[in-house]
Amino acid sequence: MKSTNILIGGDLGPTDSNFSQFIENRVDELIDDKLFSLLGKADLRIFNLEVPLTDNPLPISKDGPCLIAPSATFNGIKSINPSLLTLANNHILDQSEAGLFNTMSILKNNGIKFVGAGKNISEASQSVVMKVNGWKVGVYGCAETEFSIADENKSGANPFDPLESPDHIESLKSQCDYLIVLFHGGKERYRYPTPNLQKVCRKMISRGADLVVCQHSHSIGSFELFEEGVIVYGQGNFLFDRHDDEFYRTGILIKVDLTSSKKVTYIPIKKRGNGVSLADEEQGKIILDEYYKRSEEIKDPSFIEDRFNKYCKDNGQFYLATIAGLGKTIRRIDKILNRPLTRLIYTRKKLDSLQNHIECETHREIILRYIRILNQRD
Repeated sequence: MKSTNILIGGDLGPTDSNFSQFIENRVDELIDDKLFSLLGKADLRIFNLEVPLTDNPLPISKDGPCLIAPSATFNGIKSINPSLLTLANNHILDQSEAGLFNTMSILKNNGIKFVGAGKNISEASQSVVMKVNGWKVGVYGCAETEFSIADENKSGANPFDPLESPDHIESLKSQCDYLIVLFHGGKERYRYPTPNLQKVCRKMISRGADLVVCQHSHSIGSFELFEEGVIVYGQGNFLFDRHDDEFYRTGILIKVDLTSSKKVTYIPIKKRGNGVSLADEEQGKIILDEYYKRSEEIKDPSFIEDRFNKYCKDNGQFYLATIAGLGKTIRRIDKILNRPLTRLIYTRKKLDSLQNHIECETHREIILRYIRILNQRD
């Protein structure tokens, strides 16, 4: 088998700021020459398509924004020449089943492979095996459970199912030489794995994955070597101009060199206006130094726990406020009261009850089913 290289980019999605450039195929304005050349030299190019492509808005009811990009923006996406796109994410069903079907139709008609979504859970959970230079590269796409998830009678994204997904991965391993899992999971703008995310990703490695890439956080996170595999906890965006902050401004490409060593390396990229470019030497060093530093930190299990505890302590009251029906107004109320209102609403007894209803699988199942029943009545 010949030496082969794969480039994996993070979130890719046309936005209001660059629709015209995608539609008119002015990709040179969005991706600088050096980065475009680098992509062109790869044997396989893989990205997460973060937005449905459709001209007929049919937004679903959900918590969070419903994204959409005109079908013609595919002109620019096609110029990047993706070998495969994962559709397993929390936005692919934003414009209802029709938006997903239109996206899949565009990709099929243009010979672009995709993974992680379908007309039902059976179709959405199917993997893809690509043959290149004698190598068989398997790709499995899945996502955390949000509003885009498929089931037996509904189209959407493939969920990570702790009872099913490990078996899917193990089965795929028997069909390929190198197995990549693209997992749309983790906390947005959080650069470390949560304790549960680490367990899930390690389980994927144990069942046969060579590389697990978490792509949901919109920020560069950290990585770890586990058993014989590599886990990347957040690679940031590739080209997704929805925000301009410290998290959205940088990302990494993951390069896999398929030789006897199957080496994984990282290429720093940066936001450039409404597009993306390779980071220069100085910027790249800073990006990678911070990435490697965080990766050293998570080698200590207590660090992951302590860091997550701190994050929850700083942000947990906003979740409680949402459950109480206060939403983002909690910030204004807290400022007036000069203390967290949620501590007044939730007594110890109420917190015990809430914990039981969320933590117990059966209680949680009942609550979620009841919410769905109420939503169907509206």
